[in-house]
Amino acid sequence: MRVVVIGGGPAGMLAAISAGKQNNEVIILEKMEKCGKKLLITGKGRCNITSSLDIQEFIPNVPGNGRFLYSAFSNFTNKDIIELLKKHGVKVKNERGNRIFPESDRSLDVLNALLKELKECKVEIKTNSQVIDIQTDGEEVIGVIYKDTIANTTQTLKADKVILATGGKSYSKTGSTGDGYTLAKKLGHNITEIRPSLVPLICKETSLCKSLEGLSLRNVGIKFINNENKKLIYEDFGEMVFTKNGVSGPTILSASAHLLRVKNIEKLLKEDKILLQIDLKPALSEEVLDKRIIKDFTEFKNKQFKNSLDELLPKKMIEPIISLSKIPEDKRVNEITKIERQNLLQLLKKFSVTIKEFGNIEEAIITAGGVDIKQVNSSTMESKVIKGLYFAGEILDVDAYTGGFNLQIAYSTGYTAGIN
Repeated sequence: MRVVVIGGGPAGMLAAISAGKQNNEVIILEKMEKCGKKLLITGKGRCNITSSLDIQEFIPNVPGNGRFLYSAFSNFTNKDIIELLKKHGVKVKNERGNRIFPESDRSLDVLNALLKELKECKVEIKTNSQVIDIQTDGEEVIGVIYKDTIANTTQTLKADKVILATGGKSYSKTGSTGDGYTLAKKLGHNITEIRPSLVPLICKETSLCKSLEGLSLRNVGIKFINNENKKLIYEDFGEMVFTKNGVSGPTILSASAHLLRVKNIEKLLKEDKILLQIDLKPALSEEVLDKRIIKDFTEFKNKQFKNSLDELLPKKMIEPIISLSKIPEDKRVNEITKIERQNLLQLLKKFSVTIKEFGNIEEAIITAGGVDIKQVNSSTMESKVIKGLYFAGEILDVDAYTGGFNLQIAYSTGYTAGIN
Protein backbone atom coordinates (compact mmCIF):
# COMPACT_ATOMS: atom_id res chain seq x y z
CA MET A 1 0.00 0.00 0.00
CA ARG A 2 1.29 3.47 -0.85
CA VAL A 3 0.97 6.12 1.85
CA VAL A 4 1.69 9.75 0.97
CA VAL A 5 2.44 12.06 3.90
CA ILE A 6 2.04 15.77 3.16
CA GLY A 7 4.40 17.73 5.40
CA GLY A 8 7.76 16.83 6.91
CA GLY A 9 7.39 18.31 10.39
CA PRO A 10 7.30 16.24 13.62
CA ALA A 11 3.74 15.01 12.94
CA GLY A 12 4.51 14.07 9.33
CA MET A 13 7.77 12.33 10.24
CA LEU A 14 6.16 10.23 12.99
CA ALA A 15 3.27 9.39 10.65
CA ALA A 16 5.74 8.22 8.01
CA ILE A 17 7.75 6.21 10.57
CA SER A 18 4.71 4.35 11.93
CA ALA A 19 3.27 3.77 8.43
CA GLY A 20 6.70 2.57 7.24
CA LYS A 21 6.85 0.01 10.04
CA GLN A 22 3.67 -1.57 8.64
CA ASN A 23 5.67 -2.42 5.47
CA ASN A 24 3.92 0.25 3.41
CA GLU A 25 5.55 2.24 0.64
CA VAL A 26 5.76 5.68 2.30
CA ILE A 27 6.57 9.00 0.64
CA ILE A 28 6.87 12.35 2.43
CA LEU A 29 6.17 15.43 0.31
CA GLU A 30 7.76 18.49 1.96
CA LYS A 31 7.50 21.87 0.29
CA MET A 32 10.61 23.33 1.98
CA GLU A 33 14.17 22.36 1.08
CA LYS A 34 14.40 20.08 4.13
CA CYS A 35 12.23 18.46 6.79
CA GLY A 36 11.74 19.74 10.33
CA LYS A 37 12.47 23.45 9.87
CA LYS A 38 10.04 24.47 12.61
CA LEU A 39 11.33 21.71 14.91
CA LEU A 40 14.79 23.28 14.69
CA ILE A 41 13.61 26.57 16.21
CA THR A 42 11.48 25.10 19.02
CA GLY A 43 12.63 25.82 22.57
CA LYS A 44 14.89 28.60 21.23
CA GLY A 45 16.82 26.03 19.21
CA ARG A 46 17.09 23.59 22.13
CA CYS A 47 13.85 21.65 21.40
CA ASN A 48 11.52 21.06 24.33
CA ILE A 49 10.89 17.47 23.19
CA THR A 50 8.02 16.61 25.54
CA SER A 51 7.00 16.74 29.21
CA SER A 52 7.97 14.27 31.94
CA LEU A 53 4.45 14.39 33.43
CA ASP A 54 2.44 11.18 33.40
CA ILE A 55 0.71 10.91 30.01
CA GLN A 56 -2.67 11.07 31.82
CA GLU A 57 -1.76 14.58 32.96
CA PHE A 58 -1.29 15.83 29.40
CA ILE A 59 -5.02 16.30 28.73
CA PRO A 60 -5.49 19.10 31.35
CA ASN A 61 -2.59 20.91 29.64
CA VAL A 62 -4.43 20.95 26.30
CA PRO A 63 -7.10 23.67 26.61
CA GLY A 64 -7.92 23.26 22.90
CA ASN A 65 -9.97 20.02 22.64
CA GLY A 66 -7.72 17.93 24.88
CA ARG A 67 -10.19 15.04 25.24
CA PHE A 68 -9.94 14.33 21.53
CA LEU A 69 -6.36 13.13 22.17
CA TYR A 70 -7.00 10.29 24.66
CA SER A 71 -6.41 7.52 22.09
CA ALA A 72 -3.48 9.26 20.39
CA PHE A 73 -1.67 9.88 23.69
CA SER A 74 -2.21 6.22 24.67
CA ASN A 75 -0.87 4.97 21.31
CA PHE A 76 2.38 6.95 21.50
CA THR A 77 3.49 8.38 24.83
CA ASN A 78 6.24 10.71 26.03
CA LYS A 79 8.23 7.60 27.01
CA ASP A 80 7.93 6.31 23.43
CA ILE A 81 9.47 9.43 21.86
CA ILE A 82 12.27 9.42 24.45
CA GLU A 83 13.03 5.75 23.64
CA LEU A 84 13.01 6.45 19.89
CA LEU A 85 15.53 9.28 20.33
CA LYS A 86 17.72 7.23 22.70
CA LYS A 87 17.89 4.49 20.07
CA HIS A 88 19.72 7.02 17.87
CA GLY A 89 22.01 8.30 20.59
CA VAL A 90 20.03 11.30 21.80
CA LYS A 91 20.09 11.41 25.60
CA VAL A 92 17.58 13.65 27.36
CA LYS A 93 17.39 15.69 30.57
CA ASN A 94 14.52 16.87 32.73
CA GLU A 95 14.43 20.61 33.44
CA ARG A 96 12.26 22.98 35.47
CA GLY A 97 8.53 22.60 34.84
CA ASN A 98 8.87 18.92 33.78
CA ARG A 99 10.36 19.97 30.43
CA ILE A 100 12.39 17.35 28.56
CA PHE A 101 15.32 18.62 26.45
CA PRO A 102 18.18 16.84 24.65
CA GLU A 103 21.27 16.76 26.86
CA SER A 104 23.16 18.47 24.03
CA ASP A 105 20.66 21.40 23.96
CA ARG A 106 20.61 20.96 20.16
CA SER A 107 17.31 20.57 18.32
CA LEU A 108 19.34 19.39 15.31
CA ASP A 109 20.18 16.18 17.21
CA VAL A 110 16.44 15.46 17.62
CA LEU A 111 15.81 16.09 13.91
CA ASN A 112 18.75 13.89 12.85
CA ALA A 113 17.45 11.04 15.03
CA LEU A 114 14.04 11.22 13.34
CA LEU A 115 15.68 11.33 9.90
CA LYS A 116 17.73 8.21 10.77
CA GLU A 117 14.54 6.42 11.84
CA LEU A 118 12.84 7.43 8.56
CA LYS A 119 15.78 5.98 6.65
CA GLU A 120 15.53 2.70 8.58
CA CYS A 121 11.83 2.55 7.73
CA LYS A 122 12.73 3.07 4.03
CA VAL A 123 10.66 6.25 3.79
CA GLU A 124 11.25 8.29 0.64
CA ILE A 125 11.47 12.06 1.20
CA LYS A 126 10.73 14.45 -1.64
CA THR A 127 11.62 18.03 -0.67
CA ASN A 128 10.71 21.20 -2.63
CA SER A 129 7.43 19.42 -3.36
CA GLN A 130 4.33 21.49 -2.75
CA VAL A 131 1.00 19.64 -2.85
CA ILE A 132 -1.59 21.62 -4.75
CA ASP A 133 -4.44 19.08 -4.77
CA ILE A 134 -5.59 15.83 -3.19
CA GLN A 135 -7.33 13.62 -5.76
CA THR A 136 -10.45 11.69 -4.86
CA ASP A 137 -12.77 9.24 -6.55
CA GLY A 138 -16.17 9.89 -5.04
CA GLU A 139 -15.42 10.14 -1.32
CA GLU A 140 -12.16 8.22 -1.35
CA VAL A 141 -8.54 9.34 -1.75
CA ILE A 142 -6.72 8.14 -4.89
CA GLY A 143 -3.67 10.41 -5.12
CA VAL A 144 -2.07 13.83 -4.92
CA ILE A 145 -0.89 16.46 -7.37
CA TYR A 146 2.24 18.33 -6.36
CA LYS A 147 4.54 20.93 -7.82
CA ASP A 148 8.29 20.39 -7.96
CA THR A 149 9.34 23.93 -7.07
CA ILE A 150 12.90 23.47 -8.37
CA ALA A 151 12.06 21.98 -11.77
CA ASN A 152 8.82 24.00 -11.89
CA THR A 153 6.88 20.92 -13.03
CA THR A 154 3.62 19.39 -11.85
CA GLN A 155 3.55 15.71 -10.87
CA THR A 156 0.76 13.28 -10.03
CA LEU A 157 1.33 10.60 -7.40
CA LYS A 158 -1.13 7.73 -6.88
CA ALA A 159 -1.88 6.99 -3.22
CA ASP A 160 -3.97 4.50 -1.25
CA LYS A 161 -3.82 6.69 1.85
CA VAL A 162 -2.92 10.35 2.40
CA ILE A 163 -1.87 11.88 5.72
CA LEU A 164 -2.21 15.67 5.87
CA ALA A 165 0.36 17.06 8.34
CA THR A 166 1.10 20.54 7.00
CA GLY A 167 1.12 22.36 10.35
CA GLY A 168 -0.67 25.59 11.19
CA LYS A 169 -0.16 29.19 10.18
CA SER A 170 2.50 30.42 12.62
CA TYR A 171 6.17 30.94 11.69
CA SER A 172 5.39 30.98 7.95
CA LYS A 173 9.10 31.15 7.08
CA THR A 174 9.37 27.52 8.22
CA GLY A 175 6.66 26.47 5.76
CA SER A 176 3.58 26.74 7.99
CA THR A 177 1.51 28.95 5.73
CA GLY A 178 -1.93 27.40 6.26
CA ASP A 179 -2.13 25.72 2.84
CA GLY A 180 -3.25 22.47 4.54
CA TYR A 181 -6.44 24.24 5.61
CA THR A 182 -7.17 25.07 1.95
CA LEU A 183 -6.67 21.42 0.90
CA ALA A 184 -8.90 20.16 3.72
CA LYS A 185 -11.60 22.76 3.07
CA LYS A 186 -11.67 21.89 -0.63
CA LEU A 187 -12.51 18.30 0.37
CA GLY A 188 -15.45 19.39 2.51
CA HIS A 189 -13.89 19.88 5.93
CA ASN A 190 -14.88 22.68 8.24
CA ILE A 191 -11.98 24.86 9.42
CA THR A 192 -12.56 26.50 12.81
CA GLU A 193 -11.32 30.06 13.37
CA ILE A 194 -7.53 30.34 13.06
CA ARG A 195 -5.97 32.37 15.88
CA PRO A 196 -2.46 32.82 17.31
CA SER A 197 -1.76 30.82 20.46
CA LEU A 198 1.29 30.70 22.73
CA VAL A 199 1.87 34.25 21.64
CA PRO A 200 3.38 37.33 23.34
CA LEU A 201 0.89 39.86 24.70
CA ILE A 202 0.90 43.57 23.90
CA CYS A 203 0.40 46.06 26.75
CA LYS A 204 -1.18 49.48 26.88
CA GLU A 205 1.79 50.85 28.87
CA THR A 206 4.22 50.72 25.93
CA SER A 207 6.78 53.17 27.33
CA LEU A 208 6.96 51.22 30.62
CA CYS A 209 7.47 47.93 28.74
CA LYS A 210 10.06 49.55 26.47
CA SER A 211 12.04 50.68 29.53
CA LEU A 212 11.99 47.09 30.83
CA GLU A 213 12.64 45.43 27.45
CA GLY A 214 14.73 42.26 27.77
CA LEU A 215 14.27 41.98 31.54
CA SER A 216 13.62 38.34 32.42
CA LEU A 217 11.86 37.66 35.72
CA ARG A 218 12.20 34.19 37.24
CA ASN A 219 10.03 32.70 39.97
CA VAL A 220 7.32 35.36 39.81
CA GLY A 221 3.60 34.92 40.29
CA ILE A 222 1.28 36.16 37.56
CA LYS A 223 -2.46 36.76 37.69
CA PHE A 224 -4.78 37.85 34.88
CA ILE A 225 -7.78 39.69 36.26
CA ASN A 226 -10.99 40.88 34.63
CA ASN A 227 -10.99 44.48 35.83
CA GLU A 228 -14.73 44.73 35.15
CA ASN A 229 -15.81 42.19 37.77
CA LYS A 230 -12.42 41.72 39.54
CA LYS A 231 -12.55 37.98 38.82
CA LEU A 232 -9.39 35.93 38.42
CA ILE A 233 -9.05 34.59 34.86
CA TYR A 234 -5.73 32.75 35.05
CA GLU A 235 -2.72 32.42 37.36
CA ASP A 236 0.69 30.81 37.09
CA PHE A 237 4.17 30.83 38.59
CA GLY A 238 7.49 30.83 36.77
CA GLU A 239 9.36 32.85 34.19
CA MET A 240 8.35 35.83 32.06
CA VAL A 241 10.11 38.53 30.07
CA PHE A 242 9.32 42.12 29.03
CA THR A 243 9.37 42.94 25.32
CA LYS A 244 9.50 46.33 23.59
CA ASN A 245 5.70 46.54 23.62
CA GLY A 246 4.51 43.96 26.13
CA VAL A 247 5.25 40.66 27.83
CA SER A 248 6.33 37.16 26.82
CA GLY A 249 8.04 34.09 28.31
CA PRO A 250 6.70 30.64 29.31
CA THR A 251 4.02 31.75 31.81
CA ILE A 252 2.72 34.49 29.48
CA LEU A 253 2.62 32.21 26.43
CA SER A 254 0.58 29.60 28.32
CA ALA A 255 -1.69 32.37 29.61
CA SER A 256 -2.35 33.48 26.01
CA ALA A 257 -3.72 29.99 25.20
CA HIS A 258 -6.11 30.35 28.13
CA LEU A 259 -7.09 33.97 27.37
CA LEU A 260 -8.06 32.99 23.82
CA ARG A 261 -10.93 31.01 25.27
CA VAL A 262 -12.30 33.70 27.59
CA LYS A 263 -15.80 34.82 26.61
CA ASN A 264 -15.84 38.20 24.82
CA ILE A 265 -12.05 38.46 25.14
CA GLU A 266 -11.67 40.83 22.17
CA LYS A 267 -14.22 43.23 23.69
CA LEU A 268 -12.53 43.05 27.12
CA LEU A 269 -9.12 43.77 25.58
CA LYS A 270 -10.50 46.68 23.57
CA GLU A 271 -12.02 48.20 26.72
CA ASP A 272 -8.77 47.79 28.76
CA LYS A 273 -10.43 45.32 31.12
CA ILE A 274 -7.67 42.68 31.23
CA LEU A 275 -5.08 43.36 33.90
CA LEU A 276 -1.83 41.45 34.38
CA GLN A 277 -0.68 41.52 38.01
CA ILE A 278 2.91 40.42 38.68
CA ASP A 279 3.95 39.36 42.17
CA LEU A 280 7.66 40.13 42.19
CA LYS A 281 8.10 38.50 45.62
CA PRO A 282 5.70 35.52 45.66
CA ALA A 283 7.70 33.66 48.33
CA LEU A 284 7.07 36.47 50.84
CA SER A 285 3.73 37.37 52.42
CA GLU A 286 2.92 41.07 52.63
CA GLU A 287 3.82 41.02 56.33
CA VAL A 288 7.21 39.33 55.75
CA LEU A 289 7.96 41.59 52.76
CA ASP A 290 7.18 44.67 54.85
CA LYS A 291 9.71 43.52 57.46
CA ARG A 292 12.24 42.99 54.68
CA ILE A 293 11.68 46.54 53.34
CA ILE A 294 11.98 47.98 56.88
CA LYS A 295 15.26 46.05 57.34
CA ASP A 296 16.65 47.46 54.06
CA PHE A 297 15.45 50.97 54.89
CA THR A 298 17.10 50.77 58.32
CA GLU A 299 20.36 49.69 56.70
CA PHE A 300 20.21 52.49 54.09
CA LYS A 301 18.50 55.14 56.28
CA ASN A 302 20.83 57.95 55.26
CA LYS A 303 20.72 57.14 51.54
CA GLN A 304 18.40 58.60 48.94
CA PHE A 305 15.43 56.39 48.02
CA LYS A 306 16.84 55.73 44.53
CA ASN A 307 19.96 54.15 46.10
CA SER A 308 18.11 51.90 48.53
CA LEU A 309 16.53 49.31 46.22
CA ASP A 310 19.54 47.47 44.80
CA GLU A 311 19.08 44.40 46.98
CA LEU A 312 15.32 44.30 46.50
CA LEU A 313 14.97 44.64 42.72
CA PRO A 314 16.73 43.97 39.41
CA LYS A 315 18.57 47.12 38.27
CA LYS A 316 16.24 47.66 35.29
CA MET A 317 13.16 47.74 37.54
CA ILE A 318 14.38 50.36 40.01
CA GLU A 319 13.56 53.44 37.96
CA PRO A 320 10.04 52.32 36.91
CA ILE A 321 9.21 51.27 40.50
CA ILE A 322 10.41 54.66 41.85
CA SER A 323 8.30 56.45 39.25
CA LEU A 324 5.17 54.39 40.01
CA SER A 325 5.65 54.62 43.80
CA LYS A 326 5.34 58.45 43.66
CA ILE A 327 8.14 58.63 46.27
CA PRO A 328 10.65 61.34 45.24
CA GLU A 329 13.85 59.57 44.18
CA ASP A 330 16.08 61.94 46.16
CA LYS A 331 14.04 61.61 49.37
CA ARG A 332 16.07 60.29 52.31
CA VAL A 333 15.06 56.75 53.27
CA ASN A 334 14.56 57.73 56.93
CA GLU A 335 11.97 60.30 55.79
CA ILE A 336 9.76 57.81 53.90
CA THR A 337 6.34 57.55 55.55
CA LYS A 338 4.52 54.33 56.45
CA ILE A 339 1.91 55.04 53.73
CA GLU A 340 4.66 55.49 51.12
CA ARG A 341 6.27 52.23 52.26
CA GLN A 342 2.90 50.45 51.98
CA ASN A 343 2.46 51.79 48.44
CA LEU A 344 5.88 50.41 47.54
CA LEU A 345 4.94 47.04 49.05
CA GLN A 346 1.75 46.89 46.96
CA LEU A 347 3.76 47.70 43.84
CA LEU A 348 6.10 44.77 44.52
CA LYS A 349 3.21 42.38 45.13
CA LYS A 350 0.91 43.71 42.40
CA PHE A 351 3.03 45.26 39.65
CA SER A 352 0.37 45.77 36.98
CA VAL A 353 0.06 46.34 33.25
CA THR A 354 -3.02 46.39 31.03
CA ILE A 355 -3.20 43.84 28.21
CA LYS A 356 -4.28 45.48 24.96
CA GLU A 357 -4.08 42.67 22.39
CA PHE A 358 -2.51 39.39 21.34
CA GLY A 359 0.68 39.43 19.28
CA ASN A 360 0.26 38.53 15.60
CA ILE A 361 0.22 35.01 14.19
CA GLU A 362 3.82 35.34 12.93
CA GLU A 363 4.96 35.65 16.56
CA ALA A 364 2.82 32.73 17.75
CA ILE A 365 4.45 29.41 18.56
CA ILE A 366 1.35 27.53 17.47
CA THR A 367 -2.03 28.05 15.86
CA ALA A 368 -5.36 27.60 17.63
CA GLY A 369 -8.16 26.40 15.37
CA GLY A 370 -7.96 24.17 12.32
CA VAL A 371 -9.66 21.07 10.93
CA ASP A 372 -12.85 20.53 12.93
CA ILE A 373 -12.27 17.48 15.17
CA LYS A 374 -15.96 16.52 14.83
CA GLN A 375 -15.06 15.44 11.29
CA VAL A 376 -12.09 13.31 12.39
CA ASN A 377 -12.10 9.86 14.05
CA SER A 378 -10.11 10.33 17.27
CA SER A 379 -9.07 6.64 17.38
CA THR A 380 -7.51 6.60 13.90
CA MET A 381 -7.16 10.28 12.83
CA GLU A 382 -9.08 9.36 9.65
CA SER A 383 -11.42 11.89 8.11
CA LYS A 384 -15.13 11.15 8.50
CA VAL A 385 -15.68 12.99 5.21
CA ILE A 386 -13.09 11.41 2.87
CA LYS A 387 -12.06 7.75 3.18
CA GLY A 388 -8.29 7.20 3.26
CA LEU A 389 -7.49 10.78 4.32
CA TYR A 390 -5.88 11.26 7.73
CA PHE A 391 -4.80 14.29 9.77
CA ALA A 392 -1.88 14.81 12.15
CA GLY A 393 -0.43 17.64 14.21
CA GLU A 394 -1.15 21.33 14.24
CA ILE A 395 -3.53 21.26 11.27
CA LEU A 396 -6.10 19.82 13.70
CA ASP A 397 -8.11 22.08 16.00
CA VAL A 398 -6.09 21.09 19.09
CA ASP A 399 -3.54 23.19 20.98
CA ALA A 400 -1.79 23.11 24.34
CA TYR A 401 0.16 25.17 26.85
CA THR A 402 3.96 25.45 26.67
CA GLY A 403 6.10 22.67 28.10
CA GLY A 404 6.48 20.13 25.28
CA PHE A 405 2.77 19.30 25.03
CA ASN A 406 2.30 20.59 21.47
CA LEU A 407 5.21 18.53 20.14
CA GLN A 408 3.80 15.46 21.90
CA ILE A 409 0.47 16.12 20.16
CA ALA A 410 2.36 16.10 16.85
CA TYR A 411 4.13 12.78 17.60
CA SER A 412 1.03 11.06 19.00
CA THR A 413 -1.43 12.10 16.29
CA GLY A 414 1.19 11.41 13.60
CA TYR A 415 1.93 7.94 14.96
CA THR A 416 -1.81 7.18 15.27
CA ALA A 417 -2.50 8.27 11.68
CA GLY A 418 0.45 6.19 10.46
CA ILE A 419 -0.50 2.92 12.16
CA ASN A 420 -4.03 3.18 10.83
